[in-house]
Amino acid sequence: MRMGRREFLKRCSLLAGASALGCSPIATGRSARASSTDTKPARPNIVLLYIDDWAWNGTPIAMDKTMDNARMPILQMPNLEKLAREGMTFRNAYASPQCSPARVCVQTGQSNPRSGFTVYMGSRDPYYDTSKAYQNFPLVPNVSDMELDDDAVTIPEALKPLGYVSAHLGKWHMRGDPGEEGYVFHDGDTNNNPGNTLRANLAPGAPLPRRLPTDMTDPKLMFSITERAIGFMEQQVKAKTPFYLQISHYAMHEGRECLDKTRRKYANHPLVQAWYQRNNKDPETITRKDDPANWLAMGEDLDGRIGAVLEKISDLGIEDNTYVVVVADNGYRHRELEVTPGARQPLHGTKWWLWEGGIRVPMIVKGPRIEPGSLFTGNVVNYDFLPTFVDWAGGDPKELKNIDGVSLAPYMAGKEPDEAFLNRNLYFHYPHYRSSVPHSAVISGSFKVLHFYAEPDVPILIDLSKDIGERSNIAKQNPQTHRRLHDEMMRYLKAVGARFPKPNPNYDPEAYQRDKKTKQRLQWGPFQGERPLDDDEV
Repeated sequence: MRMGRREFLKRCSLLAGASALGCSPIATGRSARASSTDTKPARPNIVLLYIDDWAWNGTPIAMDKTMDNARMPILQMPNLEKLAREGMTFRNAYASPQCSPARVCVQTGQSNPRSGFTVYMGSRDPYYDTSKAYQNFPLVPNVSDMELDDDAVTIPEALKPLGYVSAHLGKWHMRGDPGEEGYVFHDGDTNNNPGNTLRANLAPGAPLPRRLPTDMTDPKLMFSITERAIGFMEQQVKAKTPFYLQISHYAMHEGRECLDKTRRKYANHPLVQAWYQRNNKDPETITRKDDPANWLAMGEDLDGRIGAVLEKISDLGIEDNTYVVVVADNGYRHRELEVTPGARQPLHGTKWWLWEGGIRVPMIVKGPRIEPGSLFTGNVVNYDFLPTFVDWAGGDPKELKNIDGVSLAPYMAGKEPDEAFLNRNLYFHYPHYRSSVPHSAVISGSFKVLHFYAEPDVPILIDLSKDIGERSNIAKQNPQTHRRLHDEMMRYLKAVGARFPKPNPNYDPEAYQRDKKTKQRLQWGPFQGERPLDDDEV
C-alpha cells in the first residue's frame, strides 16, 4: 500500500518530535533510530549539479575510455576532469528522453510511466492528445501528467526528517511551487525562458539578435545561480545544518549563451578555424546558433561555475563530508563533435527518442567512501537518486514506498553489484509525438528491447555490450529473450497505469509524410537486421 505524502510527513513528525509542517533541521539531525549517545559523524551534504541537454559524449571525459568518440576532446572543462579524477565515472547512466520527465524521476524516485509525467506539454484531454498537429498521424498519442502527484514524496520531503534543509536553484520545469515540495530556498516555477537571457531581456516582439552581445555577463544565469548556491551553502554551514542543494543549470540547453572572451578563445582555436573554412563561415558574421564556438564556450563557462561550487565546498571545510553529483537530464546529439576531423557520433538518436542517444547521459559522483578515479559499469538511472540520497543521509530507502529506484550508495562505497542489480529492468515510456514517435523501452543488463506502437510487429532487441550504437536488431536470432523482456515491460507498464496510444481512424499517410519531422521519424523508427548509418555516425 502506498505511503502518501501526508502519511510520510506525519511519520516524520512522530519520529523527529516536531510538527508535520516543519521538522527543525538541528533538532532532527540524528536518525530516529539513533540513541542520545550515538556518535555517528555529521550527516553528509549533497549537491546535485543538474545539466540540461548534455550528450553522453558531450564532455572532455570519456564515459567509456575504450571509445575515441565517447568524449568531446576540444572542450576544456578542467574542474569536471578534476572531479572525475577524485570520484566515480558511470559508463551506463540513464535518464529520460526529455527534461521535464527526467526532473520528475529525480524528485520522486519513480519511473515516468509510474508518475504519468512523460513529456512537458500544454493542457489536453485527460487521456489522449487530440491536438490538431497529430490529427492525421498513424496513432492518437497520449497526454502527460502536468505536475507532481500530490502523494509523491520528493527529495526534500524525504530528507527533512533526517535534519536536512533543501534548496533548488535554476530550472524547475515541472510546474507547481518548489516550496510546496519541501524546498525552503528556490527560484519558483521556472522553465527554459529565464535561462534564455537574450530573449528574456528583449522588448515584446523584438527580434532576437543574430550574434551574442559582447557585454554578456551572466550567460544562462549560470553566474547568478552559482552565487546564490554558494550563499545557501555558507548559511547552512554556519548553522551546522546538513543540506541538499540542487543546482539545475540552464546550460547546455539551446539558446546558447557564453562570455565573449570564452567564445573568442574557441573561435580562434585551430580546429574551429578549420571548421569555419570547411563550411564557408566567417567567425565575425556567423549566427549564434550556427557557431560551434558558442556551444564550446558555454561548456567551459559552465565548468567555471562548477569549479566555483567545488572551491567553496573546499573553503568551507566540508569537502570530506559532501557528495557532489554531476549528471545530465537527457541525452543529446552535439554537432560540435564534427569540429574534430573524423569524429563521428557514437550513439543512435537524440533527445525525444529512447535510443541510446536520447537517454544515456554523462554522470560523475564524488564523496565520502567513493574511490578516486573509479568507474562503475552497472546500469543506473535517474530514479535511483532519491533512495541514494536518503541512504547517504542516514535514512532507510526501503521506507520509500511505491518507487522504482534503488540506492546506489553501497556500490559507490565499493560493494560488488550482484546479478539481481546488474540485470534489473529499467523502464522508459514515451507515448507521444514531437520529433519522434510513441515508443517504449526496457533495458536489462546488456539487453535492450524497444517497442514502437505504430509498428508492433517489428520486434527489436539490441545487445548493448556489443552494439552500443544500436545498429543490429537481433530479435529474430533471440526470440525468447525478446519475448521475455517485452512481456515484462508490458506487464510493468500496465501495472503502474501507463497510458497507451491507439490506432488513429483518421490516419492519412500523405498528410503524415508532409509533416516536416516525419523524415526523421521514419529514419529513426524500427528496423530489421542492420540499420543504415546516419551521415554523422561511425
